[in-house]
Amino acid sequence: MSGQEATVLVIEDEPEIRRFLRTTLPAQGFRLIEATTGQDGLTEARSRNPDLILLDLGLPDLDGTEVIRQVREWTATPIIVLSAREQEQMKVGALDQGADDYVTKPFGVHELLARMRTALRHVARVTDAGDSVFSVEGLRVDLGRRQVFVSGKEIHLTPIEYKLLTALVRYAGKVLTHRQLLKEVWGPLHVEESHYLRVYMRQLRNKVEANPAHPRYLVTELGVGYRLRTE
Repeated sequence: MSGQEATVLVIEDEPEIRRFLRTTLPAQGFRLIEATTGQDGLTEARSRNPDLILLDLGLPDLDGTEVIRQVREWTATPIIVLSAREQEQMKVGALDQGADDYVTKPFGVHELLARMRTALRHVARVTDAGDSVFSVEGLRVDLGRRQVFVSGKEIHLTPIEYKLLTALVRYAGKVLTHRQLLKEVWGPLHVEESHYLRVYMRQLRNKVEANPAHPRYLVTELGVGYRLRTE
């Protein structure tokens, strides 16, 4: 889905941010709906069924994570959180609650549009029942055959390394928190065992990255989690 077809619900109480989005998004082909409180946002989400939601965490009536929790009771519409730099723990909580991504204020238009395109592409990929082969810049993961290639050469991964990589592939382009990845790979009883994740992410990078210290594919989101780069 492109901007030409997508309706975006902005739930944001700061006039400057709304003015910026009102100027920027329609120029890129997006249709805009605005709400200034969490309750109004929930009402608009139910009645207008937007393709994507941009949500401020610091709303005057409801905590942003509560808005996410309620939205996730009935729809998988992608939610991108707009957060201040000091709201790191709130960002993590929002992602764990079901948000798809975040941008940190102040943000640039190109960063925001890239996040929005990624979120809409992910929805389209899931709707299309998904391709069994993921590829980006020399990395190729064949989910059907359980094979991984880097620059045409097959890479052999342990079962845990493969499970970690495929979890990131399923949500390619989206940030996954430490808790989300631990739950996906090791199960709900291990969501606090972050040392597991660090060890296996290091091993995985050593196998798929040309320079593990400066990863091209498996990107760290500081204090939050990891993202598999798609472009």
